[in-house]
Amino acid sequence: MPPDAGEYPEQTVKAEPMTKQEILETLLKSDPFELLPESVLEDLAEKVQTRSYPPGGYVFKQGDQSRDCMFIVVSGLVEITVTSDRGAESVVGLRRAHDFFAETVVLSQQRYPASARVREELTALVIPRPLLERLIHAHPEFSGFFNALLAERMRLLYEEIVAEQSHENFARMESPLFRKRVSEIMSAPVITCRTTDQVTEAAQVMAERDISAIVAVDADNRPRGVLSEKSLVHFLIARRMYPIDDCRVERVMNSNLVTIGPDAFLGQAIVTMLRGKTRYLAVMERNELVGMITLMDLVRTRSTGTLLLSQDIESRPSIDSLAAIGREVDAILNTLVSEQAGVREIFDVMSELHERLSRRIIALCEERMRMEGRGRPPVEYCWINMGSAARYEQTLRTDQDNAIIHADPPEGEAESVDAWFARLSELIVDAHAQCGFVRCSGDVMATNPKWRRSLGAWVEAARGWTRSYDPEDTRILTILLDYRPIWGNTALAEEFWGEIFTAFENAIMARHMMTRDEFQIKPPISFMGTFITEKSGPHKDQIDLKRAGAVHIVNGARIFAIKNRISEPSTFGRLRLLTECGALSAEDAEFFGASFETLMMFRIRENLRKANQGLAPDNYIDPYSLRKRERMILKDALSGVSQFQKLVNKTFSVPWLAHLT
Repeated sequence: MPPDAGEYPEQTVKAEPMTKQEILETLLKSDPFELLPESVLEDLAEKVQTRSYPPGGYVFKQGDQSRDCMFIVVSGLVEITVTSDRGAESVVGLRRAHDFFAETVVLSQQRYPASARVREELTALVIPRPLLERLIHAHPEFSGFFNALLAERMRLLYEEIVAEQSHENFARMESPLFRKRVSEIMSAPVITCRTTDQVTEAAQVMAERDISAIVAVDADNRPRGVLSEKSLVHFLIARRMYPIDDCRVERVMNSNLVTIGPDAFLGQAIVTMLRGKTRYLAVMERNELVGMITLMDLVRTRSTGTLLLSQDIESRPSIDSLAAIGREVDAILNTLVSEQAGVREIFDVMSELHERLSRRIIALCEERMRMEGRGRPPVEYCWINMGSAARYEQTLRTDQDNAIIHADPPEGEAESVDAWFARLSELIVDAHAQCGFVRCSGDVMATNPKWRRSLGAWVEAARGWTRSYDPEDTRILTILLDYRPIWGNTALAEEFWGEIFTAFENAIMARHMMTRDEFQIKPPISFMGTFITEKSGPHKDQIDLKRAGAVHIVNGARIFAIKNRISEPSTFGRLRLLTECGALSAEDAEFFGASFETLMMFRIRENLRKANQGLAPDNYIDPYSLRKRERMILKDALSGVSQFQKLVNKTFSVPWLAHLT
């Protein structure tokens, strides 16, 4: 509501009338309104109000409901003050001519987190929220400015909340994975050799220095690879590929040099080692080799639980032994949370471990097929994950979402080929269930013939789904479009992506239907900025962080990704690539990414708390059980969800199709 209908009428004075030209001149000098075309500002100047306040008065006070408007200072001085729980007041900012204030509250529709007290007589322009929202939706640069502000506020609050997470709730801490940096444990200076050196000379240096690996550099001292004891044994002793006395380092070194920066945390080093399948990382700063970190360095810091567990997964000889190790994977999540790891780091570590577990399961099941006398796969195939596993957003193990894409079988062999893959799917799905990944209640698994097809059959089906009005076909597309290949011939999955993109380009129906489906559920926050909770049932007074929150960011990123031929399934990856191709502004992508990260932080924390208490993780949370700052950041995140929904609807809805669907 406008200030003249506010709670402090005695603290306002009659404003001297301002001409349209005076208002326009103020807007032209005020960031970010100066970004708007002058014609837009001229129209705005006719609609804004002006108010004046005497010294010592308040425009609003901390805890007040939003006035539903933003203020721009024409003249005067405003103090932004915060009062602590003990009643101590602090000035945290000043607003002078052409500055604005109350911008985050009008956009997030929350209560004021601070007070605005007039220090010198104030004259201000008042921009109502409906006017501000119209400008935001119509002008991307203007929108980006405010989204950047909201994202920065959310980021600061997020970091504070993560840093405050108590070790009392998650006390299984093993080591400071996310508070100790690579530079603290790396070996420096680095012992090197030339790529053209004799292997015997390099081995002599390794023996004298008592090191297991040495970095090989070229004539310009640029690192080109790592010569390790393992390489020496493999190439020169076990396989005897080269004569020892006449072999140069470049012939036997591992040229797949994996690098990391000195400021990276040890947790990031672990993920880099996992994905690079290496025991050595070259530490690079400004293209210069400044250090080396090895598996043994991590052993000495006791930061090896994740790495050793990863290696243990790959050495397990049976499904029974993998089932036991799966419980150890779950324990890693407690460690990550207690280490104050961020959402992205948690996603990286847990998703990598779960995917390695899946790959080992598939390898053992292929071996079981041979033991049953069924032989090798009759045609090339690719096993794909879908859902949170494919998006690298799995923390606690969830239900299975998987499928098989196999090459088109020779004529007359379709039935026997499908029978082979049906049996393999049965083994793999059963093994995953034994390892704690429950079967999908919706039967989205490769054991279902709908999710086990030849490439040609998949392409034909996708073309039909993209032209369909049936909501069930839209649901299938939504599930499918998050797939990631994890085993087999990945070229099949890549070829299928190309066909999917082509099918979408030829059918505007698909994106419209996906957008309509996404818009069916609104974020759980009201027009007035209050939480909309469940009214009855087992989750009364709670909100679903997944279905009513995070899933909207996932859906929006997916729709934009398909439009821009992006096959990366992870939400963070999609937002990054959408920024790179210009489909989203950097500010919007940062805001939506921060909203998603915040929602997932609450979801991980709450689900892990329930799991540790023996309760079923269900994604629900009572928002009023949170502390004040936590409620504030949760509302900011839901505001980001709402904005992304509106952007998706504006970009992809086709009005005339709405009459047909």
